[in-house]
This record gives sequence, C-alpha cells and structure tokens, in this order.
Amino acid sequence: MFGNLFEEEEEEEEEEEGFSSASSKVRVAKGGDEPPPPRGRSNLCGLKNQGGTCYLNSLLQTLLFTPEFREALFSLGAAELGCLEHKENPGAKVRVIPLELQKLFASLLLVDEQSASTANLTSSFGWNSSEGTNQHDVQELNRILFSALDHSLVGTTGSTFIHQLYHGTIVNSIVCKDCGNVSQRQEDFLDLTVCVCGVSSLEEALWNMFVEEELFQGNNLYRCAQCDRLVTAAKSAKLKKLPPFMTMSLLRFSFDFAKCERYKETGRYSFPLSINLQPFCEETDAEDSDYSYELFSVIIHKGGCYGGHYHVYIRDVDQLGKWEPPEEERKPKTQKKSRDEVEQMCEPKLQEDDPLSVITAIIAQEPSKSVLTDQLGQKLMDKIGSSWSKKFRKHYGPIGKFLQSHNDAFMLVSNGTRVALKANPPSSTTEPPGPAKQAANPDPLTPSDPAADEQHPDLHQKSEPEQTGSHWFDLNDSMVTSIRESDIEKQFQGKESAYMLFYRKTRLQRPSEALHNPQYRIPLNLIQMAQEQNIQMQKMREEFEATNNTVELRLHLAPSYGLEGGALQPLSKEIVGSTTLSFDRRKTVGDLRLTIYQKQELWEGDMALSLAKSLPAGLHLYNTLTDDSVSLYSAGVCTNSDLFVWNGREVRGATLLIGDEWEPVLLNVVRPSLGEDGDQEGGGCFENGGPGLKREARGFAGAATLGEVRKALGEPEESLLCQKHTGGPRGEQGPEEGGGASGWRVFPPDDMQRTLKELSLKDGDALLVLEPQSLDSSSFARNGDVVTVTTPSDCRWLQVEFGPHVDGGGDGEKEERWKIKVPASGNMLLCEVKQRAIEELQLQEKISGAQYCLRHVDCTGKLLPPVCEELSVRDAGVRLMTTLTLCPGNAPKASQLFLHFSVGTAPSAGTETDIIVEKTSTVKECLKTMLDVVGLEGTCWHLRRLDWCEEVGEPIVDEDASLSELKINNGETLVVTKGQLPPMGFLKLSVWLCLDRRNNSEVSMDLNHTDDGHTQVEAADESPPLCAGNMAEPRRAGQVEISDEANLEDLKAQVLTLPALQDVCVPTTAFMRVWQLEGRRLARILRGGQLTLKKLKLSSGTGLCVQRLLKEEDLGPKDVMLNVKMGVPGERCFYPPEELVWDASRDSSPRSLRTCLAAHFCLSPDSLLLAKHQPDRHTWEEISNWSQQVSKKKKKRKAESLLGPPFHLKDGDTVGIKNLLIDNKREFLTVEDEQGQQRLREQVEQHRKGGQAAGSEGVEPQKKTGLSKPRKPEVALSINVGVFR
Repeated sequence: MFGNLFEEEEEEEEEEEGFSSASSKVRVAKGGDEPPPPRGRSNLCGLKNQGGTCYLNSLLQTLLFTPEFREALFSLGAAELGCLEHKENPGAKVRVIPLELQKLFASLLLVDEQSASTANLTSSFGWNSSEGTNQHDVQELNRILFSALDHSLVGTTGSTFIHQLYHGTIVNSIVCKDCGNVSQRQEDFLDLTVCVCGVSSLEEALWNMFVEEELFQGNNLYRCAQCDRLVTAAKSAKLKKLPPFMTMSLLRFSFDFAKCERYKETGRYSFPLSINLQPFCEETDAEDSDYSYELFSVIIHKGGCYGGHYHVYIRDVDQLGKWEPPEEERKPKTQKKSRDEVEQMCEPKLQEDDPLSVITAIIAQEPSKSVLTDQLGQKLMDKIGSSWSKKFRKHYGPIGKFLQSHNDAFMLVSNGTRVALKANPPSSTTEPPGPAKQAANPDPLTPSDPAADEQHPDLHQKSEPEQTGSHWFDLNDSMVTSIRESDIEKQFQGKESAYMLFYRKTRLQRPSEALHNPQYRIPLNLIQMAQEQNIQMQKMREEFEATNNTVELRLHLAPSYGLEGGALQPLSKEIVGSTTLSFDRRKTVGDLRLTIYQKQELWEGDMALSLAKSLPAGLHLYNTLTDDSVSLYSAGVCTNSDLFVWNGREVRGATLLIGDEWEPVLLNVVRPSLGEDGDQEGGGCFENGGPGLKREARGFAGAATLGEVRKALGEPEESLLCQKHTGGPRGEQGPEEGGGASGWRVFPPDDMQRTLKELSLKDGDALLVLEPQSLDSSSFARNGDVVTVTTPSDCRWLQVEFGPHVDGGGDGEKEERWKIKVPASGNMLLCEVKQRAIEELQLQEKISGAQYCLRHVDCTGKLLPPVCEELSVRDAGVRLMTTLTLCPGNAPKASQLFLHFSVGTAPSAGTETDIIVEKTSTVKECLKTMLDVVGLEGTCWHLRRLDWCEEVGEPIVDEDASLSELKINNGETLVVTKGQLPPMGFLKLSVWLCLDRRNNSEVSMDLNHTDDGHTQVEAADESPPLCAGNMAEPRRAGQVEISDEANLEDLKAQVLTLPALQDVCVPTTAFMRVWQLEGRRLARILRGGQLTLKKLKLSSGTGLCVQRLLKEEDLGPKDVMLNVKMGVPGERCFYPPEELVWDASRDSSPRSLRTCLAAHFCLSPDSLLLAKHQPDRHTWEEISNWSQQVSKKKKKRKAESLLGPPFHLKDGDTVGIKNLLIDNKREFLTVEDEQGQQRLREQVEQHRKGGQAAGSEGVEPQKKTGLSKPRKPEVALSINVGVFR
C-alpha cells in the first residue's frame, strides 16, 4: 500500500522503535553473553525488534492469539511440510516459512524467555540484515504474508485454511430505475479497508460503504444492458459471505493534493468492542450469532506518516497469560453510582434551553431512531413551541451547522437527508425499521456510544470483568503489560491511535481443555524442542548467576600494616599487604570468615572483617561485618571490595578510629625553604636567588582539629596556618597569567578548634605553615588575614629562539640555533621581550641595521604571522612557557594586517609573499600594493580568497570595501589572479572538453593551447571532472564570460570561439551537448536552446563540460540520456556502453523503459532484466517490473516512476541489461565492482581507525546540527516463496 512508508525521522520515535526491547534492567555478565531473561509477571512472551520490525511483531502476536489460526498451522506435520534440516538438500521440497512460523509460535507459547527472536522467520522470507531495519506498513504485510502462506501450503491439507478463516465476499449491485434489471458482481476480500477521513466511527464508515446508494443521474448515467440505453440507476454494495475473522484496516494515511504531502488522520474515530453486521449483509435471515463479532486485537500506530512505531492490544482468548492490575491504576473513587442510577442519568432528559438535549429527545422518540432533516424544524416547534431561528439560531447558528459540529452525537445518513443518533444507525431498508433490527449494540453504555463515554468515563472500568475470563494485554515488542478494556478507548484518536482492528465471531467458543493450556494441539516434536531449550536456558542461567555472583575481594591482613597519619600504611613497599580472594556473594559473612580462617592457618585469636577503602592518605576502615548470617550481597560487599582482617581492637598497639567521620585527608603542607633540598615550589635556583616553598604530603584524620594538626606538625602555637586564597587582589595572578605573587588566608584562632571536615579541607589542598620570624622576610607580607607570598617562579618565562634564516628550506649544513629563556609576565610588552632576548643572546652587532620580529612556529614547522609588539603578552594572546622565533621582517602594528599572497595559483609551502597593510585599506589598494611588491603592472588583475580546502575560491567582487569589512583576518592568504572581474549580471564559466572514445582518433587538435598563458595558469588549480560512458578523460578548454540573460544557443556559440576548440569540427550548435558539473561529476544535460542561463540556474564559477556529437540532438524536458550496457552471456562483464535517449514524458514506469530497450536491441521486453549502476557504491540496483502500490479505490495499479524514488534515473546514469533467453546469470556485479567495494571497505576502516585515534587525543565528536535527517528511499515489501506446485 504505502511501501516503505514508515521511515523514522524523529529521534524520539527512533528510540522507541530501535530500543523498545531493552526495557528490563539486567546485570552485565562478566564472562560471555547473558542468557535471555525469563518471562515477566504476565507469563507471556514478547518478540525482539530487529531495528524496524515492530510492524511484523504486532501482526505475529495477533496471529498467535488467534487460536484457530495457530491450531490450523500446528496441524500440518513433517510429512507435508518437510524438515528444516533438509532445506539445503537439492531437490528437497521444504516449506520453510510455515515451519519457521510453527517454531516461532511454539517458542512464544512454551519457551521460558522474555522475548523470542524473529531472525529465522525473516531469513525464510528472503530478507537480508538491512530489511530488518526498514519499516513497512502492517496492512501491506498482512496481505503479503497471507499470500506467501497460501503459496507455501499449495498441495497440503492446509492450503485453504487462510481462505476458511479470513475469506469473505462483497456483492456489488447496480439497479436500473427504469426496468428494474439488477447487475451484480462479486468481490473477494481477506480484510476490509474502511475510510477514516470525514467519518467519526466504524459503524458510520460501514453504513456509507454497505447501506448508502450511489445514484447515476444527470450527466453520469448508466447504460442498462436490458434497456440498451443510458438510464438512471442506483449502485450499492452488501456483504454476502462473512468470514469467521473480520479484519478492518483503517485508512488513517491520506495525501493532501493542495500541499502535495502525506498526512495522518488523528481525529476521533470510535469502534465498538462488539458489533452486529446484519444491517450490512445481503442475507439477513440467519441467526444473530452469525452476524455478531467481538473485538480481540487492535494494532496501534504511534507517530506520523513518515515515521512511528507499532504495538498491539490483544485479548487473551485462551487465558494463557496472568493478568494483574496495571501499575498506573487509577485511585478508587469514594463514591460509585449504581447501574440503575447510571441508566437514569443516561436517559434523554428534555432541557428546553439545551438544543442538544432537545434534538436527542426528538430523535430518540422516533420508532426508526432517525428524522428527515427537512422535518426536524417542524418537530422541534411541536416539541418546545418555538422555531429554531427564534430560540437557538443567534447562539448556535443554522441547524445544519449545529448537527455537523456535533458529529459525536449525530450522524447524517442517506446523503444527508436523514439525521440519526450515533449509537442508533438506521437499517438498510427503504423505511427504517424499529429498534429490534438495529445494528446491534443493545447496551447504550458500550464504548460505541461516544456521548455516554464522555458523560460517564468510569462505566467501562466498572462493567468489564476484572478477575475472571479473558483479559487484555499490551504487547510492545519484548514488553508485555496488562491493560484494562477501557484503555482501548484511548486509541480512538491522536498521534497514537488504532490502525487495524481484528474481530472474531461471537459463536466461536473455545473448548475447556484449551484454557490455561499453552501445549494444546502443539505437535510433540515442538513440545520436546521447547523443553530442551528450557533445560538449556536454565543451565545457562545457573552458570551465569554463579559467574555473575562471584566477586573478587582484596584482603588486607593486619600484621602487614601500621597506623600513620590517621590511615593504615603498609609496613614495607617490598611486602604485598593484600591478597585476592574469589567468593560467591550469595554466601554469608560466616562462610567468608571460615574460608579466611582455613587459609590463614597461623591466625590466632579473634577475627574481625571490616570494609575498607584505599584513599590518597592510605587505607581507612568504615564498618565491621558483625552478623554472620547475612549474605555478602546484603552486607554491601561487591567485587573489588577491600576487606581488612584484624582483631577488631588495635593494630600494632594503635587504636583504630573507623567510620566516615574519621576518614583521613591528605594535605600538602607548604613551608618556606631557603635553598634546602626537597620538592620546592618556586625558584630557589632562579637567576636572582631568593626563597622558595617546600611541599610535603601529610595525612590527618578528618575529625582532627586544626590545632591537633599544628601539634602533629611540631609547630609552636604562635605559628600561622594559611589556606590558598582564591579571591585575591587584582594584582595577584597565577603563573599562567604572568603574576609573581599568591595570596593565602590565615586561619583565625577560632578555627583551631574546628575539624578538617568542618573546614571543608579535602585531599590535595595546600596548607601553608609560617613561623612569626618568616614575616620579616621580603617574600612574605601580611595584610590583615591575608598573607602574600612573592616568589620567582620557573613557569613565568618565554623562550626566544634565533637561527640562520634559510629561504625554501635548503639542504645546506644545519647551524646551531640559539635559545634563551626570558623572564616574562602577562603585562610585559612583547617589544621588551624581544629587546631583552637580543641582549641576552648578544645579537646587537649581528643584526645591526636589520628589522626583526617575533613569530610562532606551528607543529609542521611553518612560521605563523608575526605578533604585534605594541601589545602585552596577555593582549597579544601569547601563552607563557611557549617558544617565539626571532625572524627577519617587520612586525605589524595594532591597526595593521599581516597577509600572505601568491600570483596565479594556490601557494605551496614557502612560495607565498608577505605583506603588511592597514586594516582600513580597500581591496583595490591592497591589490595595488601586492602588484608593486612583485613588480607587475596593468589593470587586468583581481583578488581571490582560498576556500576551506586551500584551493583558489571565489573572486572578491567588491573592490571598494575595506579589508576589515570583508572580515579578512591576520595571516590570511590571498591569490592575485589575472583577468578582469566580470561585471554585474555576467557569469564566468569554466569549460571542459570531453571527446567520444570511439571518435577520438578522428579529431586532431592541440589541447594544450594557451591564450597568453591564461589557460595554463587556471588549469592548474582545478581537477578534471569524472566522466562515464563513452567519454574520455576531459581536458580544460578555458573560460567564457557571458551575460546571464543569454540563452543556451548563445553559450554554445561562445564556447566554440575558445582557442582550444578552434580545430574541433562542429557544423552547428545542435551537434554539441553541454553538461553541468557538480562536484567533478556530470550532473545534467542543459536543454532548451532558447532558455536563458538564469532560467537554467547557472551561477558564476559553474563548471561546464561540452561533448561533440555525430548527429543533431534536441532533448525534450522529459528525455533522459542513458548509458546502456548489455551483459556478455555467461560472463561477469558487459559489452561497451551505448547512448540511448528514453522519452519519459508520457510514461516513466519500468515497463516503458523495458519497451524502449527492447525496441533498441530488437528483443522481447519480457526477456530483459534491468539494473541501475550505483558508481559511488559499486553496486547494481535491480529494476523490477512489478509495483505494489494500489490506489485506495482499487481501480488500477499505480505505475511506478523511475524518475522518482528509489531509482531517480537521470542523465548519464548507467543501466545494465541481461537477456534471460541466453543468459542464466542474473547477477550484475562485475570484478571491477568487487574491487571498488573492497577499496570502499578499506577507506571506511582507515577512517574508523583515524576517528578512534582522534578520539583518543581528545577530539570531540561533531555535534548534531539542526538539519533534518534525509529519508531513505522507500523500498517495496516482499516475501520470497519457493515453488511447490
């Protein structure tokens, strides 16, 4: 129907479609794959989603819960179907699809797993792995699957079971109004397609289909066979044969011809839980049970017309599942009305001020439950004594609009001549009968009455069975949840709404032995298979549980540790203090204690086990395991846990303090250092000497006070303890900012009684300890509660490098380069850095009289633009601890730009010229300066910028704009190009020349012809386009400059004036074909000789490729030029390609192309097999002659257009042809294609490895842009079936 309609486009829908099966939270297995989890609380099995098979899962679950379908399938044995083990044997007739369906159904019923896989079933369909990710329409699948089963079961006793269960017939009648002659035609169906657009319920849609008559009158008369003339007639349809199972397909997807786009009908569309089809049948004299149906499955679609997800609501007829109230159960209401009170409320009450109540009462009192619309006004006046216009028109408008706006209560029937209540549609007779023959839903409180639903939403919940009988479940791929019957009403409308309805006849009763018995009528071999799978899975689960519950414990023995700095430390680095023990966490603490006792034979006395943790300060204990009866899992012991084994009191005579409050903190204790050895912060060894800071890592208990820390450090009480101050004054910068001072906050005396935890000190924090005499030093200054420490730092420098300047990087002898570290800060000017480096390197005499500047060097050794020496280190963006190179040249000022430029072509490394210009200079002034530098004259020059791939890009058109206005940045490269800028409205087009390989020898010309060097200069910066078919590799012909108002004939004439084409013999422009290039590929042929270049959408810089023809050519707008290749019989190659012009103006279907090719090669169209070549992927896409798209009115099949998806045939495409009369090989792939695919795989692998390498270096992946994801081409759904006739 819709082909690959449901292609996901929204990320939210992708998640629910692709990952709906991963709902349950499970542990990750340590070794190997995790076994499938057992069934959930519902005791029903779901189906795994292969990526886009939710439509298949929903239909398979519906068929599984159709007991008559699955029992008919199970009744077929191996004698008729064969065995799956023999399917590979030549000549064996194994009916794979029904066998795989039997296995899947048996697994769903008997195997104890949360969800089963459909991979084997889809493999039997002939689907590859990519088919599992394509979404399709479930209505289309229903028909194709039934067709595949019919073909698979030919010649078996089950060949007609689909027909017996689902087949029905419709009789279409046309009655002549003159002679009464009746012309009838029967139509078979497996499912009924009912309209959604313009109707509000299933009953109304069926009424319009099978009760309403279509009149042929006026200009639309019917030719009666008996009268032999055009007459007035009435056309109608009736259900003649009703199947046991009625499938209703709702047409929720429509096409808006005004907007030319698909859309989904999301309006309210109700359907009953039970329905009587007697009013819609031709024969109505049978028992009511023959017409009564009850709903048992609703397939639901959530999403839009281009993407979404399917799931299904199913009634468990055989009561195989375990129903429980839904988790989101509504709170019970405190007051519930009795059924009598509800019925009284539902009776029509006359409220004269409410037009809805008045009209409802009028219609309800009529025997036929309907009123003629032209009599409704009179009946209204008789009822209330006033007309509609006087009483209601002012507030409610005309009565006709009022009825249409309340379509939830009323419906117009008989072409709008009658109005009836929604729950009481009239019967099919000429004069509507009484209530006894109404379309059955006798209970006015069922969901088929929308008015009752809105007024009393709690009635369904009250009336439905809750503890006995069959219940409803929501099967959403691998998830199965219980729902209430009232939840079905939520699927009447909205983005998530019903899509297919499945009804079963009410008289189909299930035998008592089938209830609660999943093995009912399942073959013995499938039961044994399921039992073996259950035994195997149970064994896997036990092994998995044993593996998954084994934890690795690190045991730390007390004799190997001592207490130091508030934490346990190993006594010696040579002695390993811990051992590893593997243990089952389901065992108890007592079992673990006993195991450790057995391993530690020399242990004496009590044994305590405490959970520990390795911290930066050392090992710390948290809690002791005292209850030997609890499991390790309950005790909080997990894998890689640390356990400390001790006596529970002390370690080496020291009492241990355990718990979170005593967790140790590792602090960096900082003290002044006057050149002593140790880890120093600051430069005791700096050029001018001076004090530094010495660091020492010490651990302390977190509950220790600051005073106790000072005492443990051996400091006197008058010593100051300071913490690093983060909010210092403006002049205190860190090392990277170039400052030389740091601030420390002094702890006040009150803080000496506070603990480290209370002071928020954590691991790695610095604690400065100062004795009073230290403040006398010039390095320490106290201002209130802040101590400023000024120390020269080794990280506040810039390295300046100087060496001989070599142009072009010659191979001469390398001389030694001189380097010096210059002390610098963020506020220091770069000119001072340069001057100090020159003095330190003693270069005054060597560079006397020459200008030098400072430049960075990138990782490839390329010199970057000079830094502005008028700025400070910070303002110029120069980072400290980096290297600057002292190079010859001037440094730009703050108002200037340093630019590179080259003449003619994109510059290579070291070939560009440098220039310094003002930012306010115009492009014309900048160009003149560049020409003066290189000694060129003339006005036929312009500037171009480089594009993102470092190639010559578009010209700079606005020559009067300043460089700053054009956002030309410092260090940018410009290209001086020869030629005048094209005036406004003119195009400059690059022209290439392609010759036919077959006629290449006939043409003798100089393709290296130049026009003052112009062609040679510009040919170097463009790569030749890629040509296919009979054309040789193209050559550059030059450029043309032409108005965009010129037509295609003018363009061809001007192209022929190029010097490179002077020797090419072209009688007229009709012998020339012009291609437009896109991305170095031939994109389209320009056609329409009188069309202007503007209408052809050509822009300046567009590439054109001209081709000489042997005959005149005048392509129409729908003509397609194809390269066709006939396959060599029995070989994996093709004959040389030929050009073929295919006229697709009238018919662009595969049949039209097949006919055109057959006429060209003088072959039969039915003997040709076609495929389109995909050169980018080196694959062939077979062009089928069969289309599945069927119009909704079933008039005719829609022709598939090859100009649209999925083939998109265009000029220059290659079409391969196989003649099946003499060639048995249907494969189009050649050896060259396989080699190309191998190259693509290697490129992908290299790209993947490159991406991983980039990721390891910290490169962030590219973020999602706001662009919408392109949709895949729609693919037709098909199931491959063998031949069994």
